[in-house]
Amino acid sequence: MTASRSVPSTTRCCGTARCRSASTAERCAARASRRWGASGSSRRPEARLDVIPAIDLEAGRSRVVFWPGVSSGAGAPTDRPDRIAEHFVALGAPVIHLVDFDGARRGSPSNLGTLGAIAARVATPLQLAGGVDDPDAIRLAFAAGATRGVCSLAVADDPERLAACLAVAGDWLAVGLDARADRLAAFPWRRGAAPSLDGLVGELAGRGVRRFVLAHATGDAEIGTLSGLARTVDADLLVAGGAADAAGIRRVRDAGAAGIILGEALLSGAIDYQTAREAAA
Repeated sequence: MTASRSVPSTTRCCGTARCRSASTAERCAARASRRWGASGSSRRPEARLDVIPAIDLEAGRSRVVFWPGVSSGAGAPTDRPDRIAEHFVALGAPVIHLVDFDGARRGSPSNLGTLGAIAARVATPLQLAGGVDDPDAIRLAFAAGATRGVCSLAVADDPERLAACLAVAGDWLAVGLDARADRLAAFPWRRGAAPSLDGLVGELAGRGVRRFVLAHATGDAEIGTLSGLARTVDADLLVAGGAADAAGIRRVRDAGAAGIILGEALLSGAIDYQTAREAAA
């Protein structure tokens, strides 16, 4: 891996009018500090797989009801995203991944109130996917409490829009990609031919993308590609789903990914968070 790039001061704000107001400047500076890290480096420590809980948001609620005590019958189920996030942060989650299903359908962030409620309860980076495919949407998400954004494949195919998004989010903009070759081939590319996954990741990394969220990347073929990318691309590779047990998590770890994003597997109780962390170690 090459040396880390320098990053802006930890007091950088998101640039919105809300941030520029005196009453909210300190909160935005705190978000920026979490975004860039206390050490000033955006790069992860080597040989570490972060286990990142995911919450799917719809109409202000979690699409999956979470019952932390389901195995023992203790506690009570909840679909409140802020309480779910608080539970996993208390267990040591380094990031909470949020998927705005309403935002993905509408093309702009649609659960900003819920995002703000989560940010008010946890001092942990919040990564938002869904509806954050342009600079204004990213600014809205950051102003509400997100510290990272995940844009879609459509942005990856639009160099000008990608550059504008990177200008707002810097290293903390991720591009979400489906690792399956047939899905990449089926996308209506504006270029002459569909790229391969490794070719596309290399191209986007060359444009400044330092973070990728790869869905469906745990099959045998995809794990091989992931391993190759981890060795050759200066970017953090986060694998979204596809692993529901310790063995699957270890496969992702051994391939060299920076993190694994687990949603329903955690919320349904298929695997508990501490077991997942032990497998990732």
